[in-house]
Amino acid sequence: MNTPVERVIEYRDGLEIPKSKPDGGGKSPEAKSNYTPPEWPKALAAEARHGLLGEIVGLLEPASEADPVAILIQCLAMFGNVIGRGPHFTVEADRHSLNLFVALVGETSKGRKGVSFGRARNLFEAADADWAEKRFAGGLSTGEGLIYAVRDPISKREPTREHGRIVRYEPVEADPGEADKRLLVHEPELALVLRVMAREGNSLSAIIRQAWDSGNLRTLTRNNPLKATGAHISIVAHVTRGELRRYLDTTEMGNGFANRFLWPCVARSKCLPDNEDRQVDAGKLAMLQKRIREAVEYAATVGEMRKDAEARADWHAVYPMLSEGKPGMLGAVTNRAEAQTMRLAGNYALLDKSAVIRREHLRAALAVWTYCEQSAAYVFGTALGDPVADTIMQAMREVAPAGLTQTDISNVFGRNRDSGQIHLALTVLREAGRARSEFEETEGRKAERWFAI
Repeated sequence: MNTPVERVIEYRDGLEIPKSKPDGGGKSPEAKSNYTPPEWPKALAAEARHGLLGEIVGLLEPASEADPVAILIQCLAMFGNVIGRGPHFTVEADRHSLNLFVALVGETSKGRKGVSFGRARNLFEAADADWAEKRFAGGLSTGEGLIYAVRDPISKREPTREHGRIVRYEPVEADPGEADKRLLVHEPELALVLRVMAREGNSLSAIIRQAWDSGNLRTLTRNNPLKATGAHISIVAHVTRGELRRYLDTTEMGNGFANRFLWPCVARSKCLPDNEDRQVDAGKLAMLQKRIREAVEYAATVGEMRKDAEARADWHAVYPMLSEGKPGMLGAVTNRAEAQTMRLAGNYALLDKSAVIRREHLRAALAVWTYCEQSAAYVFGTALGDPVADTIMQAMREVAPAGLTQTDISNVFGRNRDSGQIHLALTVLREAGRARSEFEETEGRKAERWFAI
């Protein structure tokens, strides 16, 4: 079997959605659509179950209906948060902590996303009880609300009077702020958050991006003194594929909100009707919790992390593939592949109580990233991020092989899109290799008919 490095190269070389190209001929009645629906991601590679994380999944998987991918990735996100901001790696002038943003994509209730979150949280409550009790939050609605949860102390100037006259102003602490800058945000309904972000003037998207980038959060409003320095925020969210396609708009694609998240697809793994089948060995569970706590304590001693020689060799092999862009929505949600992979690798290393990222840590991270990228291809791969173009594309696929005339396309929108918008969308589809057109004779002038590729 190929190594994760070879699989990444093979996968990225072949990643074209859709893979087929125009056949360039034939009249419209005989025209064929080469469209192949995107596929559910292949099984997570075995390398992802490295070390302590593999043992955790091995213990919990048989006793849970949750997808093992969901358990594994949420454990990574929780570990990356509980360890705080100390461990990091640098890329040029940028400092990357190991916090992760994860959005599990699965069907409502049937995906067992909530079950997997509960399993992961139960493990980590023993690692840091204070963190588990106080540093979880939910209900994202405004950027200011997120800042408040990790806010710096707030002071104000109070007048000092002598003999009834103000002689000076002195700073007085009005709010002690939040000393613990760690925060894990759990959003079981990410669609609600996406809808809130679409409201005019809402700052949540910008603050979430700051939280992933640097942890230094603030808004530019004059009347709001809130700011947070060195915040360490992670997000674990749940959403369905349909909700993502409906509510994650082009603005959030273009501004980088989406590519700060991992988007793994998850589904119920098995049917366990009796609760007796869901019990795990208490002694083994306690031992794993103890090892998690030891890894957390070790991480507190770590600063900058680096790769060893073997990991660097692997990194050089995959970096060109990870750093290349992809078109459309798929590219918009995967354009931070390098940073995401390194954050994953750093967490794997610290779970091994290692400040050095070794080959096995990088390969485990690559296995997780490849699964997430394949998931993104399943969720977003057929969409370009242009609502008009995506609507036309869907309509063409539904009528293939008959194709659509310009009049047909106008009718798709109830004649509520002007010809300029439609022409631009068709140009986008043609240049992306998603559609082609043919001219056919009519009683009047030639008509142009469009076909999905």
